[in-house]
Amino acid sequence: MSDPSAAVRLIEDFGVTTFAKRPRRLSPETRAFAARVLSGEFGREMRKADFLIDREAMPDASGNARYATVVSRIADSAPLRLVAEEKLVGAAPLLEATHHLTPGSDIHSTSHTTVDFKTVLESGYRGLRRCVEERLERGDLDEKGLDLLRGMLICLEAAGRWQARYVVELERLIAESEGGLRRHYEEVLAAARNVPEDPPESFREALQSLWFMWEFQRLCGNWSGLGRVDEMLGPFLQRDLELGAIDLDGARELIAHFWIKGCEWIGGDYGSVGTSGDAQFYQNVILGGVDANGVSVINEVTYLVLDVVEELHISDFPIAVRVGAQTPERLWRRIAELQRLGGGIVSIYNEDLVLRALVDFGYPLREARQFTNDGCWEIIVGGKTAFSYYPFDMLLCLQEGIGLGPNNLETPDCADFEELYQAFLNSLRKMLERIWAEGAEVFANGHPAPLLSLLVEDCIERGRGYHERGARYSVRSPHAGGLPDTANSLYVLKRVVFDEERFALGEFLDILRENWEEQELLRQRLRNEFALYGNDDDEADGMLKRVYDDYVRMCAEVPERNGVRMPAGISTFGREAQFKDHRTATPFGSFAHDILASNLSPTPGTDREGPTAVVKSICKVDFEKLPCGTPLDLKIHPSCLQDENGLTSLVALLKTFVDGGGLYLQVDVVDAQVLRAAQEHPERYANLSVRVSGWSARFVTLSREWQEMIIQRTEQFFN
Repeated sequence: MSDPSAAVRLIEDFGVTTFAKRPRRLSPETRAFAARVLSGEFGREMRKADFLIDREAMPDASGNARYATVVSRIADSAPLRLVAEEKLVGAAPLLEATHHLTPGSDIHSTSHTTVDFKTVLESGYRGLRRCVEERLERGDLDEKGLDLLRGMLICLEAAGRWQARYVVELERLIAESEGGLRRHYEEVLAAARNVPEDPPESFREALQSLWFMWEFQRLCGNWSGLGRVDEMLGPFLQRDLELGAIDLDGARELIAHFWIKGCEWIGGDYGSVGTSGDAQFYQNVILGGVDANGVSVINEVTYLVLDVVEELHISDFPIAVRVGAQTPERLWRRIAELQRLGGGIVSIYNEDLVLRALVDFGYPLREARQFTNDGCWEIIVGGKTAFSYYPFDMLLCLQEGIGLGPNNLETPDCADFEELYQAFLNSLRKMLERIWAEGAEVFANGHPAPLLSLLVEDCIERGRGYHERGARYSVRSPHAGGLPDTANSLYVLKRVVFDEERFALGEFLDILRENWEEQELLRQRLRNEFALYGNDDDEADGMLKRVYDDYVRMCAEVPERNGVRMPAGISTFGREAQFKDHRTATPFGSFAHDILASNLSPTPGTDREGPTAVVKSICKVDFEKLPCGTPLDLKIHPSCLQDENGLTSLVALLKTFVDGGGLYLQVDVVDAQVLRAAQEHPERYANLSVRVSGWSARFVTLSREWQEMIIQRTEQFFN
């Protein structure tokens, strides 16, 4: 293979590969610490808990009581890790946590959520404990509620003991050290001694407090998104800047250490490696946008976070920026500057549109303004939502409905296209009815989660945990995959069978059932003859809009059942690699078992008119009807972005997406030739990141099948 760097500039800096040069703002010591963590040094040290408290160990205990006992044991026995170079302390070294389990037990942990760190950051554990105790004092709780709140108090005490162990260890290190190292440990201890028990009094304490809270959840197996870090931390930094207690360079160093420590699981022997890659721990960060009062939260923390990610290119905290009409030009440019590095780390939400969608669905405006995501990209009201989703393959609904699916091989008797389309809708409705019935029963009697429930609004008041309808909003969202493939299939069927009558329906379906056997010329002709969705063709895009409108209309018929909200979403999350196993050939020229469209993005290879045409196509649908959201995935070749004109074009594309009514945009900058080289020589590209879906992963940790899925996505070029 030829040298991929001959086509584009490939920049490697302390083992991290990007497609553009990165600045150097951080100290050499911080950069060296980042290199250690990114190498997987600490992930390889992870071990399982040295105890097991399963049902047999506590046969008569409630789930909450056993969970609280496990959390207490974790707090008292989990290995501590203090590295001389780090400016924040707290580690999560237990391997079961990366397998979605509570270490030392058989209890599942929780993800796909973002809890309320902000309130506890402001009140401290002391204030949170007071809330639980006051609720117990008020009474009017059944035994289940009493059991939960007692478990919460035990978990809170455990979290405090875990923090106290680090204080004791720092005091020991101070006693054994001298000179600069002693002063360093004293500074770390000063920031760690009183938080999160008490509210922080400085920016450094606020960072350490947030880290302690988030990391203890992670140590116990819960994967929460971080949420709106600039809104949470900005006031602390502003106060310190005004007092002269810190400068921007010092604040940037501290934020960098937070980000570096979030990579501690790299190199661990955890379950997702070999399939969907590493870094899939749903720890998304939200930047920008407005607060509950409609006031912009953009501040120095917003830009410092972007500085850190630009320099270190850490993909383990995917960043979603809320943008809109009031977004300053400086922020638009910073987003584009980071996106052109590759890795797909920074994405954007159209804030104004998301707010309208949430309010239309029934959320109060103040709560809608506080939207985050579930740690991936699905839109939720952060800190108030227990979230889950039901993924399904819409293309399979079509194939089942018209006699191509594995459970139905009978050609329907359709006099015209409308009858065939109705057969598809009937099949889709059957799927949605199944989802509605199943969704009404979720979050009823799930696994215990008193630690997480402490940070989810209304769980304390209701005396019910996260998985027991304790959260203010319990959500089960239908998520359709394959919608672009469905629309393309219907469009070509309409054209060749009904409009132009080239084939009888049964004849054409037989060709598809035989997977184009001895029909390669026909397959190629149909594959290239039609402008499909993604090319700004009104007829093709109109079919996608029709399918989309019917899907969201059906979902709107059952917005809630049995207390569970059911907002519509569209996604694949990489499941296009799984969906393919059950799919037959499609009318638009794909073979059975081909990997097809991701999310609401055009089917790979069918979008031929450039990224602006793709954006115009997707913006023809009304996203106010899709409150859970969907991404557009764009893969842009790095050669387009290596000068000022390219950067300007990318900014313009982002604005076109938002102004046109797009909802959520994920941009990856990547060269397929480089990815092929990484397949052949993974050791040379250990930290080359790519956007997968709601997360980015180091490319070489993906399975070969998932790697091919990324490579096959259409590379776009600016005209």
